[in-house]
Amino acid sequence: MRFAAFFDIIEGMNDKERVVEIILSALPDDAGLDAQTISDLIETPKTSDLGDLAFPCFALAKSLHKAPQAIAAEIAEKIETDRFEKVLATGPYVNFFLDKSKTANAVIADVLSAGTSFGDSADGAGRNVTLDMSSPNIAKPFGIGHLRSTVIADSLAYIYQKMGYNPVRINHLGDWGKQFGLLAVAYEKWGDEAAVKAHPIDELLKLYVRINAEIKGDPKHGIAPNKELDDAGRAQFLKMEQGDPGALAIWKWFRDESLAEFQRIYDKMNVRFDSMNGEAFYNDKMDAVLEELEEKGLLIESQGATIVELGEGKNPALIKKSDGATLYITRDLAAAIYRKTTYDFAKSLYVVGNEQSEHFKQLKEVLKLMGYAWADDMVHVSFGLVTKNGKKLSTRAGNVILLEPTIDEAIERSLAQINAKNPELAAKEQVAQQVGVGAIKFYDLKTDRKNGYDFDLEAMVSFEGETGPYVQYAYARIQSILRKSGKSDFSANFVEVDPEAWELVKLLQSFPEVVARAAREFEPSVVAKFAILLAQTFNKYYAHVRILEENAGLASRLALASAVATILKESLRLLGVESPEEM
Repeated sequence: MRFAAFFDIIEGMNDKERVVEIILSALPDDAGLDAQTISDLIETPKTSDLGDLAFPCFALAKSLHKAPQAIAAEIAEKIETDRFEKVLATGPYVNFFLDKSKTANAVIADVLSAGTSFGDSADGAGRNVTLDMSSPNIAKPFGIGHLRSTVIADSLAYIYQKMGYNPVRINHLGDWGKQFGLLAVAYEKWGDEAAVKAHPIDELLKLYVRINAEIKGDPKHGIAPNKELDDAGRAQFLKMEQGDPGALAIWKWFRDESLAEFQRIYDKMNVRFDSMNGEAFYNDKMDAVLEELEEKGLLIESQGATIVELGEGKNPALIKKSDGATLYITRDLAAAIYRKTTYDFAKSLYVVGNEQSEHFKQLKEVLKLMGYAWADDMVHVSFGLVTKNGKKLSTRAGNVILLEPTIDEAIERSLAQINAKNPELAAKEQVAQQVGVGAIKFYDLKTDRKNGYDFDLEAMVSFEGETGPYVQYAYARIQSILRKSGKSDFSANFVEVDPEAWELVKLLQSFPEVVARAAREFEPSVVAKFAILLAQTFNKYYAHVRILEENAGLASRLALASAVATILKESLRLLGVESPEEM
């Protein structure tokens, strides 16, 4: 096919898609690469003097029986360059230099036309994606340790919604298990009703820490472990499972008090849920699961307990303890089946820490043994721990950073910085809330989720560095520039594109792929890092160019600034972070 005619076919594609199709058509049929493989191979050169897109030819050497350098030269020779500034073979690479003016005009026009819908996809076709998220334990304070599950899943919900899916946010509350039996025993022994009513979560935490300390004992100081308390807690939970009214009444009191506190925190964080069905919701649904496992011949008695064998070399899944008590996996089996029946999910995401990896592997394997092929659509979106001064946080040990006072302090710090930099700002308290909450979320989300991070509130709330306030301020700065221009229509044509503007154009063009990659890898940090880079690149542009200077390029500069602001705002939205118009 002649490439002049070929370009007419691919006119509507973006530059990367166009390059993929050009390379695909330039290759012989026996090359062995499809469009997706070529797309995955295409790189962005580190410096602009090597082009804007590059295709390495190493993968073709074996199938074409030629050196990569020779293949690159042959491909470059076949490509007509009327839609590019130039196409060069540089060693084993085919380097594409885009037509800056055409690309800039097309990208900016697309962004300004689509607005925050730029990068939207119909891939999801309205199918459901369930997200198991947040899941704090009732009767315990909402600590910073639960922040990651909450904000990572909330961001993924926005990202998948942009990809055309319907997200279903499920707060799978930790409202069942032996720990509530222990807490009831502790309350009976040491609790004060008036104190609990006055400060429910604080008092319940003290009781929980105390009973665990007594059970563990302190051999160094001659205090023996108290196994009787542990047995009493286990017996109390068994009463709950069996429906004992008294046991359930105290549990419900603990739950109601906790939910009221949690909701206040969720409201501050602007996080909502479609379902608050926690572990207790599945208590009456486990018998059906156990019967099904029995009918399918999967249950085996082992040392008084009930297990499912998962194969040679694998630990069996413990379904029921020797005392008849069920475990997390029993309830999670019921939850998975319920969610598939209720939502018919395309994907079911479990946003839970790395330490639960083995649990979710076993959960999926048991479901597959039960004959549920859709178990492959379940994904454990794992993440690393938040530490403080390098130490692991633990509610049981009393070492915890409470989230609500942390949010309040972040808002106070933000307000102090606003008062120092812009004391006349209208609605300062509202902006401080947007900045403080956004700072905590952004700092968490910019970290690759599989890695942990050390909690540092001062670094989080800083207006300098790779932080949420830095990105928010870049957006607010652009809005200030656009207001000062006195214009409302920012559409314009670029004639000449300077190097700083070109870097911004390339970033804007890459945004749809950034969103798609974040969804594909279940990784909000891809969006957060993009937002930081876009803000940094704009600030470099702002330092080199007088945007509001009255000359022939004014309209073009305002159009570019408006497009950047649009994508900064949308990037922050996908992270669950608000964008103040002024700061």
